[in-house]
Amino acid sequence: MTRRELRENVFKMLFRVEFHEETEMSEQFDLFGEEVENITEEDTAYINHKCNDIISKIAEIDTAINESTTGWKTTRMSKVDLSIIRLAVYEMKFEEDIPAKVSINEAVELAKKYGADESAAFINGVLAKFVC
Repeated sequence: MTRRELRENVFKMLFRVEFHEETEMSEQFDLFGEEVENITEEDTAYINHKCNDIISKIAEIDTAINESTTGWKTTRMSKVDLSIIRLAVYEMKFEEDIPAKVSINEAVELAKKYGADESAAFINGVLAKFVC
């Protein structure tokens, strides 16, 4: 898989966090692996590792998001937008090998594909505050 495809699959797993208890996530990872066609063991390991790392840092990521936004707390955001923002913020804060511009651009592309009409602009605005 390309990095973009891996990122998209990480987003899809993060989206499931909003609907399942932490104890159910192991089963969700298994189900997800069955749903994705032509996924290698290496890709599965990458997606699972990155998702688990993000999930373990959700409280810290959400605090950073809430501190940087005005009038938009994580509890008010759509679940799609929030999952995309969490992924991008994680990359910007914890993955030094991914430039912030790349994380923002990829988040905007995910928003165009999965979000509402205004999602791309909203996500771009939220993430821009992390590079100022």
